This record gives sequence, structure tokens and C-alpha cells, in this order.
Amino acid sequence: MKPTSRPKVLAFDVFGTVVDFYGSIKREAEQLFPGIDGGDFALAWRAGYQPAMQRVRSGELGWTRIDDLHRIILESILPRFNLQHLDEAQKRHLNLVWHRLHSWPDSVEGMHKLRRHFTLCTLSNGNLSLLAEMAKINGLPWDLILSAENFHHYKPDPETYLGVAQVFDVDPAQVMLVAAHEDDLKAASRCGLQTAYIHRPMEFGLDDQGRVRKKVEPELPFTYVARDFNDLAAQMGC
Repeated sequence: MKPTSRPKVLAFDVFGTVVDFYGSIKREAEQLFPGIDGGDFALAWRAGYQPAMQRVRSGELGWTRIDDLHRIILESILPRFNLQHLDEAQKRHLNLVWHRLHSWPDSVEGMHKLRRHFTLCTLSNGNLSLLAEMAKINGLPWDLILSAENFHHYKPDPETYLGVAQVFDVDPAQVMLVAAHEDDLKAASRCGLQTAYIHRPMEFGLDDQGRVRKKVEPELPFTYVARDFNDLAAQMGC
């Protein structure tokens, strides 16, 4: 799709798009607990993500930050990995691994290129303290950190995407969501945002046959489709 106008604000999904949650959690889990399958642990933890947020959307839980949802999911999977013996300090440290996720190799460089021409912000389901610490660790050059916590709605609720436009006092069409997830981008497009799909084939690592677990090619039409952030910057004339 050709953009109808140049966006002013690029709003980035973070988990999987800017940072490598699978590889980061896999490495740290295997360092902390030798013998554990860190990849399976990362996938099991991530598998609880959408169901936990749905508990908030349904009203079963009141507004709950992702840090606290991550802890609920963690408690549920520890016995599966024979880690139910962990004490409170160990559980807290492990839960905060989501603050310590490492960025993809192109993220910082590509974002700096884009930032010369556009305002960059997060639009993540991660809570504010998580996103701030992650930015500090990785040197992510955000102009503003926005979170589902600002809007008390989790993506793909429309309040999140429209909230970015309201914060910057621009039309939704002047905001572009940058994400590695078709469902996120589709929801943003329904709200009038421009969209940029970023290929992150290693988001969920490799399966036992050495094949990427993630479907690589998007099926939906987006404003941009890019290999990585450097490619997106080049396509946008940065």
C-alpha cells in the first residue's frame, strides 16, 4: 500500500519487534537454571500472555500491569519446569527478566535513523517502568514512552492506538504503528493508523527440526513491509 501522507509519529510495538524476548529469556533461564530447556520456558511464559490480558478485558481482573500478569503466569508454569522451590527473591528476579530483554541487532541503529525525521514512541502492553528500564539497558532512543498502562487498555483495544494520536494531538493517519505482528497492525489499521510490518523470523526461535516457528511472510497489505529497522528507514527516505 502506498502511504497517503507522511506520518509524524512512529509508534513501536516492543516485545518481538524491538527486543528479542525469546532469545533473551532462553539465555537467562539456562544461565540461572542449568539443565532447563530455556526455549520451552520462554514459549510457555509467552503463551500465557494473551489469556492473562483477556482476564483484564473480561473484568475478571481489575486493571493489572504486565509485570503482575507476568508473575501470575510465572507461578503457573514453575512446576512444569521443576522450579516450584524458588524463593520470593528468586521469583522476583526472574520475573524482571522482561525488563532486561536485549534488542535486535538493527534496532538502535535503525531507530536513530528514523528519529532524525519522525517522533518515536513505544506503544506496548509492557508497563512504564519495564519500558523505561529496557530503554536504559539497550540505549533505545525514544522521544516518549507510552504504554497500555497510560490508557488502561491492552492492545488490540482501539483506545491504545487512538490514544497515541490524542497524546500527540494528530490525526490517527499521522501515526504509523511499527510491529512484527499482523494482528496488532490490522487492529491499528482499523483505527486509521498507517502500518509498517517488520520481519522478525526468529521471534519464537527454531523448532526441533531447525525451522523457524514463525510464519515469515505477512498476508495482509501494510503501508510498508521491511526486513528490519534499517530497511524501513531506507524505504522512508531516512
